[in-house]
Amino acid sequence: MSGIDSTVYKNSEALIQASGLSRHYTVSSGPFGRTATVKALSNASFELQAGKTLAVVGESGCGKSTLARVVTMIETPSAGELHLDGHRISSELVLSDEQRASLRASVQIVFQDPFGSLNPRQTIGRILEEPVLINRPAVAAAARQQQARDMLAMVGLRPEHYDRYPHMFSGGQRQRIAVARALMLEPRILVLDEPVSALDLSIQSQILNLMVELQERLNLAYLFISHDLSVVKHMADDVMVMYLGRVVEYGSAKSVFSTPRHPYTQALLSATPIADPTREQTRIKLKGELPSPLNPPAGCAFNPRCWKTEQRCRDEAPKLADDEQHKVACYFPL
Repeated sequence: MSGIDSTVYKNSEALIQASGLSRHYTVSSGPFGRTATVKALSNASFELQAGKTLAVVGESGCGKSTLARVVTMIETPSAGELHLDGHRISSELVLSDEQRASLRASVQIVFQDPFGSLNPRQTIGRILEEPVLINRPAVAAAARQQQARDMLAMVGLRPEHYDRYPHMFSGGQRQRIAVARALMLEPRILVLDEPVSALDLSIQSQILNLMVELQERLNLAYLFISHDLSVVKHMADDVMVMYLGRVVEYGSAKSVFSTPRHPYTQALLSATPIADPTREQTRIKLKGELPSPLNPPAGCAFNPRCWKTEQRCRDEAPKLADDEQHKVACYFPL
């Protein structure tokens, strides 16, 4: 029985369609073999079209990277359904190696650390050719080499870089190489996991501009994971805000930034620097720390830190629902 259904989803323009997507882990929680369940991702529903960018934001531990691993099939969802490029993946079935390979070309990932994601013992040419060698072994060596050289040019590097090693490049250049490697299989979807957070501010804008240029040229869909809302504002068409594994707000970037409805989103935005020195900004300081995912609060997970909490918030978790502006999971939206 196959874990992939080749039926095209009803929205044929959506390259990613997630419905109730969850990822839970069973971990040791003490002596005598006791275990607990960590709900790293719970009931996430969203979609992403070709040529568009969906940004996923939130504090560390909110589930952003877990979502990236599920979308790239590094991990299998515990519940829910995921549609990738017109193919439906059932959460109840484990994909075989052959099934994963059939979808691997459609979705690729660029990791946060350009220093740790490249093999220091391989030349740049070998690094770029490896995905094609593994997934398309029938491609001739000369064709692989030419594709690698063309890809170097596409990301703004020179042909002579082909025979050099990663340690010979700056952080920005290494991230360009990582982007080139991700594009070697001609994917339609790129998952960008904090792609510029490890780079100097002067280099970040160069990489972001490159990503915008490549998206326009190749009609790529980006799942852009970041904690930096100033970067998100520059890149995103839509924004999904997560807290302790759950989506708390979801809508167009314009709507979320101009009229944030969830208290957590307002707190995140208040901590984002504003370039206009004449504009007054009030910082919302959240009380307490992010709760442990091993022992999340009852009801709304944000209620211990929220200034609008009432008893209903402690009793029952609100569902993500359409609001006046977009979707929000809050009983008392701002």
